[in-house]
Amino acid sequence: MNTQPSSPLPAHESIPRRLCLAADVEKYSLLDTLGQETVQSDLVRVLEEAAALSGLDRTAWERQPQGDQEFAVLPVDTPEPVVLGDFVRHLTERLAVRNANRAVPERMRLRLAMDTGVARTAALGYAGPAPVALARYLNADQLKRVLAGVDSTDLALIVSDRLYQDVVRLRGQGLDPRAYVKAHIRQKEFTGYGWIHVPEHGPEELAELVADPEPEERTGTGPSQVVERITGGFNHFGSGDLAQTINKYNR
Repeated sequence: MNTQPSSPLPAHESIPRRLCLAADVEKYSLLDTLGQETVQSDLVRVLEEAAALSGLDRTAWERQPQGDQEFAVLPVDTPEPVVLGDFVRHLTERLAVRNANRAVPERMRLRLAMDTGVARTAALGYAGPAPVALARYLNADQLKRVLAGVDSTDLALIVSDRLYQDVVRLRGQGLDPRAYVKAHIRQKEFTGYGWIHVPEHGPEELAELVADPEPEERTGTGPSQVVERITGGFNHFGSGDLAQTINKYNR
């Protein structure tokens, strides 16, 4: 089958960067059907309330609902400090109101991710580096560990390094860069840095949860590669029963 390369963009067409946002409900799959319907409705409501309280027009967001998750591409002129500042604060408050006096299994807890970059409409939704990176940030192991490990919060936020450097560090809208913890994200083919923040919680509470885990000890009889540093060189133990020593002397 012949594959035709993508047509280049016309020289006069600009490529605007867009702020992208995704919210995902923790443990949604454990709910029954009625519970899932309720959570979907409540997710839309708290997002709309937080946007309205922040002066943001949700009707202008290009939204892609995905059951327990909403992905949105915001208008080009969206003030990014307002989204990272006021919107996150109001979302935290609306979640607290929604979850007040509810048993732990009935609380709605969210992972929230934000990035900025190219996001273009496509046949099945959106194409571009920003939507792909956003999905990786949202599903980062560190973000999941933070939300699971900080019981007193209903929201854990991760922003891309680009947003942190360009927006958070400017301290607009009450943003405090010291409240974010850097995380090295590895998801599928994606690797990069993100910054995790939990409203009303300090970085010292998150550091251990965000830290990379210790490498797992290799077990089993399958192929392995082990390199041991010794005086004057390295011992290299190859796959299977074969072991060989490769000495690399300083020249």
